Amino acid sequence: MESPNLEFEYGDSDTLTAELSELYSYTEEPEFALNRDYFEEDFRSHARGRRWTELTVDEQKAYVMRLLDALEVTDRDKRLKVARAILYLAQGVFDECDTEVDVLHWSRHNIFLLYDMGIFTALLELLSMEMDNSQACSSAVRKPAISLADSTELRVLLSIMYLIVETIRVQTEDDRPEWRAAREAFKTELGSPLYNGEPFALLLFTMVTKFCSMNAPHFPMKKVLLLLWKTVLFTLGGFEELQQMKVRARERLSLPPLPEDSIKVVRAMRAASPPASAMELIEQQQQQKRGRRSRRENKLYINQDSLDTYNERDPFKNDDARDEEEDPEDTDSGIEGEVDPLDRDVIIQPPPPPPPLRPPTERVNFPKGLPWAPKVREKDIEHFLETSRNKFIGFTLGSDTKTLVGLPRPIHESVKTLKQVSQQTLHFDFSGEEEVEETPAEILYVGMLPNLSQYVIALLKLLLAAAPTSKAKTDSINILADVLPEEMPITVLQSMKLGIDVNRHKEIIVKAISALLLLLLKHFKLNHIYQFEIVSQHLVFANCIPLILKFFNQNIMSYISAKNSICVLDFPHCVVHEMPELTAESLEAGDNNQFCWRNLFSCINLLRILNKLTKWKHSRTMMLVVFKSAPILKRALKVKQAMMQLYVLKLLKIQTKYLGRQWRKSNMKTMSAIYQKVRHRLNDDWAYGNDIDARPWDFQAEECALRESIEKFNSRRYDKNRNGDFVPVDNCLQSVLGQRVELPDDFHYSYEMWLEREVFSQPIQWEGLLQNP
Repeated sequence: MESPNLEFEYGDSDTLTAELSELYSYTEEPEFALNRDYFEEDFRSHARGRRWTELTVDEQKAYVMRLLDALEVTDRDKRLKVARAILYLAQGVFDECDTEVDVLHWSRHNIFLLYDMGIFTALLELLSMEMDNSQACSSAVRKPAISLADSTELRVLLSIMYLIVETIRVQTEDDRPEWRAAREAFKTELGSPLYNGEPFALLLFTMVTKFCSMNAPHFPMKKVLLLLWKTVLFTLGGFEELQQMKVRARERLSLPPLPEDSIKVVRAMRAASPPASAMELIEQQQQQKRGRRSRRENKLYINQDSLDTYNERDPFKNDDARDEEEDPEDTDSGIEGEVDPLDRDVIIQPPPPPPPLRPPTERVNFPKGLPWAPKVREKDIEHFLETSRNKFIGFTLGSDTKTLVGLPRPIHESVKTLKQVSQQTLHFDFSGEEEVEETPAEILYVGMLPNLSQYVIALLKLLLAAAPTSKAKTDSINILADVLPEEMPITVLQSMKLGIDVNRHKEIIVKAISALLLLLLKHFKLNHIYQFEIVSQHLVFANCIPLILKFFNQNIMSYISAKNSICVLDFPHCVVHEMPELTAESLEAGDNNQFCWRNLFSCINLLRILNKLTKWKHSRTMMLVVFKSAPILKRALKVKQAMMQLYVLKLLKIQTKYLGRQWRKSNMKTMSAIYQKVRHRLNDDWAYGNDIDARPWDFQAEECALRESIEKFNSRRYDKNRNGDFVPVDNCLQSVLGQRVELPDDFHYSYEMWLEREVFSQPIQWEGLLQNP
């Protein structure tokens, strides 16, 4: 059965309703009523028979101020009750609402009100206090089984903070002017080192490392990771903001504009057909053997009607019909049948592969253009000229790409063409003496730098624990502390519900970590290339590449179409509507969605991370080959979603030259899909393996050289306290002569007199150099 096209639109996050519902586990459902009860108990004495929605804004502010004062009491239980009342306000006083739209409306109104009254800062102090609660940590460490009850205070605080961050982050058309101003102020506040001299995200990173070191196993990791991801997304900006930042940076440096907007190009692409299954391939081969004689007899008839067959056939069906049209010479090898039929695309719609001698006039719907503009790196032009000069002149001129003397006319034309599509990238200052702009990304990097490897390792540990392919181990971290109830289920229905909840919990953790890592890589790359490289190298050294491949080494179609959700229990549906009776059949049926948005989002993010780690890094590309990633990635092509297929094909393209001629011969349709969908690099010999990069090299030397450059960069730019006696001496002639020396304005008037007085008239004892001191 062929998989359908997935109508999926990639973005920074899912809809606001979906993102809010994923904050809560299904086991937390009874706490909604608890929050309401604590609020009404306190509010009744204040409002005297009136409802929250009937108060004026000033009256609401007065009540919030009262709650704010009550948060400062020393009694822990009283503080928790007040926090629950605040959480009920942030959840939209759902008991006074009739529809989900009303809940979201009052939630938005209340959250801007809470932020305006300074609730977030008060919650931050309480969160810091709970983090440092050694009694709770030691109690959790000693417990054999941790449940929801061990993290109640933390979950309430993190839920309020997440609702504030996510609701303020999302813009709507009907936002008031004061709300827009509040959003910008909150964004600046979160990204600035205002909280104990560091950004808010660093506090959450500290919680992650503390949890992974087993010092605080009761921390609700799902909520921490969701809040961390949304904080970074809010302060640094999403993918469209990132694109705008690139455009502004290029304008500032007077570089030509980008040839296209990558987001728009990918959204316009259509998916190709998925690979055929093993059974389909066997059937095709049997049909080919049975039908070979009849094809010879009817060859003329088939050639005449081939165009009609193509036009009438569904372009997303299997290749059976086309196989019937192919000549025996094309199918004798038996290898061509065992390939992925990724040979059709809506933007780039090639005809079925014609026999070699068929005239080009018979082609149908030949593509008018490829989706991506071709690119060439400066290094590729230098390599091309070096080869040409060695061939025609006999010597080289290093990195000079302008001098073409002695080269034949065709080489001149080739260089001109290469320069027209040359990729002029952003240039970064590597001297360490530039003015460093205090961008949110720069502030975050400076804060993360001392413990960067710990943060990366902790995130990958959590990703490994949440991956569906991971086996349960005794020494692995327990990520289910904030989903398991105090009393384990005793009925089949309860067990099914908890099983769905646990799987959903893991999927949300994978979603948050994958999105967070991708955001960090993209923003650090734009801020400074070495910041990107150090995060990438930490990821590679922490085995991120095999971890992602392990993640994809599963039935990826099942993962993307998983139905680990119970719609009637999702917020805000569950607090507005009457709860229907759940049955085992209704839980098994799940929802009617064609795919799970968060799982497809996670898969694309992980593929993008893998692309960023391996791009132009030959030693890391060889890791893909060594870990046999090609069959794993080919299986991922079954998902008919254009963006996911694009990043899979990119990963296959970079390792194609190392997979051998037999692999390329066996996977010609995959090679065709790469040609159609992936950007062309004019000098990239990816399809043949003749490139110099295909030769063996020292993998370790490449990473060590990069590591040395990164450490020099960090030392120059961020190590302000180094001892001057131990600063390395700059003995490079060009560097010393290139230093700027401040001279007075009238220096050039007296320059000749200065030379006469200080140089020519001074006797130099040259023989003194020959004498021993």
